[in-house]
Amino acid sequence: MSIRVRIKKNFGSFALDVAFEAGGETVALLGASGCGKSMTLKCIAGVVHPDEGEIVVNGETLFDSARGIDLPPQKRHVGLLFQNYALFPNMTVEENIRAVLKKRGDAEERFRSLCEKFYIGGLENHYPAQLSGGQQQRVALARIMASEPGIVMLDEPLSALDSYLRWQLEGELARTLEEFPGTALYVSHNRDEVYRLCEKVCVMKEGRNEKIRTVEDLFESPDTLASSLLSGCKNYSRIEKRGDHSVHAVDWNVDLTCTAEVLSDVRYAGIRAHYVELCGEGEGENAFDCRILRVTQDVFGTIVNLRPKGAESNHDFSRIRMEMPKREAEGLRAGDVVRVRVKPADIMLLRE
Repeated sequence: MSIRVRIKKNFGSFALDVAFEAGGETVALLGASGCGKSMTLKCIAGVVHPDEGEIVVNGETLFDSARGIDLPPQKRHVGLLFQNYALFPNMTVEENIRAVLKKRGDAEERFRSLCEKFYIGGLENHYPAQLSGGQQQRVALARIMASEPGIVMLDEPLSALDSYLRWQLEGELARTLEEFPGTALYVSHNRDEVYRLCEKVCVMKEGRNEKIRTVEDLFESPDTLASSLLSGCKNYSRIEKRGDHSVHAVDWNVDLTCTAEVLSDVRYAGIRAHYVELCGEGEGENAFDCRILRVTQDVFGTIVNLRPKGAESNHDFSRIRMEMPKREAEGLRAGDVVRVRVKPADIMLLRE
């Protein structure tokens, strides 16, 4: 149960150039809008034809430009859940599912099992327009599983749902992915969804992908600016190397000591907002003075926007975001000067 993708597609103003392999796991394609995530799925499904490369699913070649192989979508045995679910509007729920259900002796049993599994029993005679967004998603998933796909691909499956439905349906989606024996590709720009639903992640930026890594590795040790931002890092600065374990953060105008070695291809330093701490005079390494620009009360904490005293005031990257418990932020006001610090181990050194 594996997939190998190595494709290129030139759209003129945008070029797709991706290469990755996965097997028997749920892999996220994570990236900002327009980076090529959905286009990659469409190429695998046969909706879009690459200019060159190959696509192999479970040992079967779906596309190979060198050998002249390009199977039509209906012969690829690929299940793709579009953002809008793409149900046939003139068909009932039952007709949508039976349209792809393989005709064999257990077809009726299989149909009833899918209705039960995806909680759509009683909706068989409804049309898509009569269903809620959550119901449409469950019908679309049932239809995909009815086709017995070799690979399942989900394109932003929760993005069209209201927030109050999202949590419930995410749980159902997690169960579906856990029970599916093959490889699943999950397209998203939501890092929280990816963390909860996927085992591995492939970061994409401007049509290209980084190496596949575990979700834990992405969030604990991102090594590029793109992966750092997608993992939720709020603070970053351009850097100049000062020593094997020290840098000058240009946008903050401060010198920082790092636990990690400063390699020649490192261009940025990243610091997560909850690793920025208040401190007193002379407390620890990497301590510097900042002026508070804004204090914002969040639901369960406080967000404090800072600017190091030596940084240029007109540069957006000079700002530092600090997140802290409400009780620790009591008394902080815009205009105050505070001293903060960052532990050397909490500084992420990032390539372009």
